[in-house]
Amino acid sequence: MPLFNQKISPGLTIPDDTDILHFLNPDGSDKYVDARTALKNSDIYSIVFQLSADLANGKLKADAPRAQGILNNPTETSNAHAFWQSMFAQLLLGGECFAYRWRNQNGTDMTWEYLRPSQVTPFLLEDGSGLIYNINFDEPEIGVLEAVPQSDVIHMRLLSQNGGKTGISPLSALANELQIKDQSNKLTLSALGRSILAPGILSIKHGGLLSDAEKASRSRKFMKQTSDSENGPIVLDDLEDYTPLEVKSNVAQLLNQVNWTGAQIAKVYGVSDTIINGQGDQQSSIQMMGNAYVKSLSRYAQAITGELNNKLNADITLDLRSSIDPLGDNYASTIANLQKNGTLGANQATWLLQQANYLPDDMPEKEQPKTQVQPVQVVSSDDDKQSTEGGENDDTDQD
Repeated sequence: MPLFNQKISPGLTIPDDTDILHFLNPDGSDKYVDARTALKNSDIYSIVFQLSADLANGKLKADAPRAQGILNNPTETSNAHAFWQSMFAQLLLGGECFAYRWRNQNGTDMTWEYLRPSQVTPFLLEDGSGLIYNINFDEPEIGVLEAVPQSDVIHMRLLSQNGGKTGISPLSALANELQIKDQSNKLTLSALGRSILAPGILSIKHGGLLSDAEKASRSRKFMKQTSDSENGPIVLDDLEDYTPLEVKSNVAQLLNQVNWTGAQIAKVYGVSDTIINGQGDQQSSIQMMGNAYVKSLSRYAQAITGELNNKLNADITLDLRSSIDPLGDNYASTIANLQKNGTLGANQATWLLQQANYLPDDMPEKEQPKTQVQPVQVVSSDDDKQSTEGGENDDTDQD
């Protein structure tokens, strides 16, 4: 009989090639970037917030009523928008996000619980047929659940190096950039703290030798003289000479040297640097930048819908039209052009705009323009006159 009853996980640890390289770098300074630390960077916060908000503003549509119900109301602890934005933000920061599916005995989803990556440990089954998870819940009554099947866990991933089992954080590609940014901020603050701002230089000529205390005293007297004269002309004798300073600070140059880090962060997330208020390409039109942003959102949307389709056994799509065109003006312009070209009829265009909630369903019918009847004056031609006169002459001859 064994002395200790140990619990051994029935799964295998998912290996990572970077762990071997990390063995030679035990401090791990260039391997991991904490998400909480990364969000303190204004550029990363701006990109993650905008991308996650736009993805959450999209509409998840399913062809099954039960799947649509859990997508519309996934959690009981917050609203649907906050839940999905939190999921998508964690996906952008960590490369993967998790949610536990609480289901009834029939397998119907009742509610989903958001899980932090630190709460979840994935394992590969010994026969390689799937994944299992060890989950550490915050609720003391639940505690730790071991060997949770992958069908009970929503696990969205971005880029992966192990066949899609786990995701890679985009922040791992920004380790050097964030270190440069931190060092640049320290250098800038140090330069600002040590900078000297002086209105001018007061020189004592003709070999005047003054001690430090006498120089400081003369400077205070000069400033008092300037204030007493109410910023009037400065009066000096032949032994003094005042030269105003034009300070050329290099602090702005220090700030401009690290502006490229914002472009690097935008490049990692696949968006233009204009999203973080950068200058970007000045020659690009608004439509071109909008199309590029839509492509960026669609890349993340496929990673989201792919996992939901697999777990919910439904055809799920993410409609991003409300995110990229919140007012619907661009969609209305496209429909109007299709109607103008003859591709759509007036009734079809109206129906499409009503389906998109751009026009109300109870909109009254279009009034027909009232046509005014103009009096028509009949003017007889010369031929008619001649034929009439000829007829009269013929009648006369017969008489």
